[in-house]
Amino acid sequence: MHILVTGARGQLGRLLVERLSQAHTVTGIDIQELDLTNQPETQRFITDLQPELVIHCAALTNVDYCAEHPDDALTVNGYGTQHVALGCQAVGAAMVHISTNEVFDGTNTGVYLEYDRTHPAGNAYAYSKWVAEQMVRDLVPRHMIVRFSWLFAHGGKNFIHAILNRAASGQPMKVVTNEVAVPTYANDVAEALEKLIATQHYGIYHLVNEGRASRWTFARHILDLAGYQDTPIEKISVAEYPRPSRPPEYSVLRNFAAARLGIQLRSWQEAVAAFLDAEGLLAK
Repeated sequence: MHILVTGARGQLGRLLVERLSQAHTVTGIDIQELDLTNQPETQRFITDLQPELVIHCAALTNVDYCAEHPDDALTVNGYGTQHVALGCQAVGAAMVHISTNEVFDGTNTGVYLEYDRTHPAGNAYAYSKWVAEQMVRDLVPRHMIVRFSWLFAHGGKNFIHAILNRAASGQPMKVVTNEVAVPTYANDVAEALEKLIATQHYGIYHLVNEGRASRWTFARHILDLAGYQDTPIEKISVAEYPRPSRPPEYSVLRNFAAARLGIQLRSWQEAVAAFLDAEGLLAK
C-alpha cells in the first residue's frame, strides 16, 4: 500500500514513517515542504502522488501559541486538514487523522469514550482540532480519527525531559495536581496504529496507555524511576499556573473501540519505565 504521512518530522510522524516503511511504500512530508494551508498546492501534491492512505499528523501543536494566535491555529489545523481531506476525496484515499484529548471540555468525572460528545471550550488549539475532526468526518467516507493525550517520544521536547532536567539542575518544581489525563508513549501509539490500519475498521479511536494520572503524579513517577526519590515537588492547582492556553482539567480517554479489535496498550507506568530504559535514564 502507498501511504502518505504528513508531519513526517514530528514525534509520531517520524515513527510511523520508519515503522510502516518496512511493509509499505511510504512518502513522508512536513509542513516546511508542503504548505497545507494552500488548497491548490495540497490538492495537486496528493493527486500526483495517488496515495491509498493518508495519515495526517501535521499540525500546529504549541497550545500556548495557538491561544495567542487563534486564526493561525484554525487555518493550519482546521482548514489545512480540510485541504488534505479534499485531496483524499479526489483520489479515493482513506484518511487517518491525528487528534487530541482536548476536544473534550474536561467536565466529565469518569472517562471519555470515543463517541462521547465533544466540546472544546475556551481553547483555540482544541477548537481547531475539533474543526479538523468535522472536516474529516464530512469529507472522507473511509476515515479513522485517532485521539491520545500527553504524548512523550524520543528525540524531542517532552514533559519527561523537562522534569528530569529540572531535577538534575536542582531547580525547585511546582506541578499541578488537578490536570488529569493519560500519559501516552509515542512508540506504543505507532505500534497500535499500524495494527489498527490493517483492520480497515474505520471510525474514532482512543489510542492511549492504560490508566490515568495528574501532572503531579506523572512527574513523581518519573523522578522515582530515574533515581530522584528525594527530590520534592510542590503541589499547585491549575489556577496557580497561569498560561495563555487553558487545557481541560480532566480529560481521561479510554481505549474501548480499539480494545474490541484486540488492540490494547500497556499501562502508562510501564510505558514510562520503557521510555526511561531506552533513554538510559532508568535507575538501576
